[in-house]
Amino acid sequence: MNIVQRVAKNASAIFLTKVIGGIFNFFFIMYIARYLGAGDFGVLSFAFAFTGLFEVFTDLGLNTLTLREVARERSLVGKYLNNILVIKLILAVVTFGLVALTINLLDYPEQTKMVVYLTAFAVITGAFTKLFYSVFQAHEEMEYQSFGQILSSALLLAGALFVISNKLSVKEMALVYFIISAIILLYTIIVCARRFVKPGMQVDLAFWMPTVRKALPFGITATFVMVYLWIDSVMLSVMKGDEVVGWYGAAYRLVLVLLFFPIAFNSAVFPIMSRFYISSKNSFRFVCERLFKYMSILALPIGVAATILAKRIILLVFGAGYAPSVVIMKILVWAIVFLFTRNAFERFFEAADLQVILAKIFGSCAVLNIILNLILIPRYSYKGAAFATLLSDLAILLLEVIYSVRLGYSIDAGKVANIMAKILTASLVMGAFLIYFKNLNLAVLVPSGAIIYFSVVFFLKGIDAKDRELLARMISGKTKESDFL
Repeated sequence: MNIVQRVAKNASAIFLTKVIGGIFNFFFIMYIARYLGAGDFGVLSFAFAFTGLFEVFTDLGLNTLTLREVARERSLVGKYLNNILVIKLILAVVTFGLVALTINLLDYPEQTKMVVYLTAFAVITGAFTKLFYSVFQAHEEMEYQSFGQILSSALLLAGALFVISNKLSVKEMALVYFIISAIILLYTIIVCARRFVKPGMQVDLAFWMPTVRKALPFGITATFVMVYLWIDSVMLSVMKGDEVVGWYGAAYRLVLVLLFFPIAFNSAVFPIMSRFYISSKNSFRFVCERLFKYMSILALPIGVAATILAKRIILLVFGAGYAPSVVIMKILVWAIVFLFTRNAFERFFEAADLQVILAKIFGSCAVLNIILNLILIPRYSYKGAAFATLLSDLAILLLEVIYSVRLGYSIDAGKVANIMAKILTASLVMGAFLIYFKNLNLAVLVPSGAIIYFSVVFFLKGIDAKDRELLARMISGKTKESDFL
């Protein structure tokens, strides 16, 4: 199977996974948020935000490093996997200890502490699962990861329905998270042993130190990412209480479902980019430019549509008790737009061994996010937290563009202006349609808006001859590396 076909196969597999998983997650969030109410859903949201701040200590960037290095040299898979499994066992103990110590220093009820403990177990178990997923991605066989993620989403929805039907509490819901994460870990171990390499325990201290040093920039970046992702929910919990966190968490979880687009592209393209950076700089640049273009084509209409339809979506999914989530969704969806558009820059830095730059960018913006939350939450509550996230994401995008220009990597300004003008025009046409026909059923309105948007993009030639050529070659199988030049 050639390069373009592998990218197409893997992107399609992960895209399908994220669509199916997104549907399961959509119903999970809807059912569990309605059942628990804003207060208890706020407890669950706080628990995941709180443990998310410590999640990086279970990894320190080792998953991303494993993916990159094994993608470049697959014979190293056993050495990386078996040594890092031991390292992660040590990190898991340290992580749970830090979670337990910190939550007990804070004045939270016993129920909240128990939910945090169970959530921490789920997060730690998931950290091992992600290591095996890195092995699958490095071998460009994403179907195994895809099945695991679909299974996880399906089991989670089933678990939520079990909790609801038996009238159980938020503690039992957290226990369900842990049980499902353990099942998925077992699945990944079995697949890895049968398809790639048998997992084991290996202690090679000479390998550990340089590996951890190389991984740390990824880990530091991930730390800062987790801070700006989750610190707002934690600070809202401390300053404003569980109900506010529930409103915020509902909108946040809903917009995060949209991340399946960049995740699908990243998982399929990043191993290819890692190799192209070594073998073909022209191909490497081509992939980066096309990734930026495709993410931009997807991002802007999502922002426009979600802003227009936010009230209908929130009330449909969560009910009137989550009315404050409407304005939160309208703000946070634009943070997702910025995340989409900066995606190509981040993959460029990672594939080009420039992860230190990302660490600096995310570090400075994590500090900015904390400062903005401290200023805005006391006065504006959940709206302040949402704006802090939005401004932090914008700052990250601007800094990544600045650094890429300084390093001599930049997307042609003329090309960017041209495609953005076409995307904006198509988005405005779609937006006008959504506003004019706002009373249509959402099941009709949303697909119709998407059809109108992409029709205008095609009419304006936002999808150019090269894009059409690549698509045709993917379908026919007549592809070669020169297609990326």
